[in-house]
Amino acid sequence: MFDAIAVGKKSDMPIAPVMIYGDDVTHVVTQEGIAYLHAAEGVDERRAALAAVAGVTPIGMRADPAKTAELRRRGIVAYPEDLGVRRGEAKRSLLAARSIDDLVAWSGGLYAPPARFRSFRSW
Repeated sequence: MFDAIAVGKKSDMPIAPVMIYGDDVTHVVTQEGIAYLHAAEGVDERRAALAAVAGVTPIGMRADPAKTAELRRRGIVAYPEDLGVRRGEAKRSLLAARSIDDLVAWSGGLYAPPARFRSFRSW
């Protein structure tokens, strides 16, 4: 099992990375789009959805355009234009959460960010 704090220190990260068991991840939001992993059917489809939103990364370079089109059609992957947002206008200000405090409130107190996130309390 990984220890987020140890991984962060070993990698010289300024804060510990978020560590979540892969099957518990329901959505991944990137600069490219959203992968609705909870709607994917099986591991291969989850991987294809992640590749579709991974951009110009080693994972993203493996995306199959035909598979991505199918995932978009089925609503498993959404790009800004699928959500009615022009790419040039896709900015942080469009996110529902404006701060870490919003995430804490919306979780009903289940999410308790580490003290290190104090500098990220508002973006």
